[in-house]
Amino acid sequence: MARSKAVALDEVSKGIIEQLQEDGRRSYAEIGKAVGLSEAAVRQRVQKLTDAGVMQVVAVTDPMQLGFYRQAMIGIRVTGDTTRVAEALGAIPAVDYVVLTAGSFDILAEVVCESDEDLIELLNHRIRAIQGVASTETFVYLKLQKQFYNWGTR
Repeated sequence: MARSKAVALDEVSKGIIEQLQEDGRRSYAEIGKAVGLSEAAVRQRVQKLTDAGVMQVVAVTDPMQLGFYRQAMIGIRVTGDTTRVAEALGAIPAVDYVVLTAGSFDILAEVVCESDEDLIELLNHRIRAIQGVASTETFVYLKLQKQFYNWGTR
């Protein structure tokens, strides 16, 4: 997959994104006041930005409070086609993040599991069973110190 070309955004669209990064529940009327547009115009711009894949508006949860007591980042070394392995990882429901990397790992995959037993099952029977996975190294999360998505726009 080729790198996506950056979408050129005007200052108003950037302002809308930044407003939603601060509070995804902020009303279109409130955003409109902040960026100088009507509620309807904000709604239309948000729809265009989501349709174009520029942004998503989602609920970010605390996995522990939902019964997912084990999170981990898994470093994966691959023989062969890394994109094929990444696609297979992406199809596993417990995998919430997959990125191809340069360095000692070919892929990093974040997983969210209910227990250590579920993590072992996932590693042994799902991830290591993917053709092309040469080795894995698991980094178990002890504490989520920071998780924010409000880095703004450029």
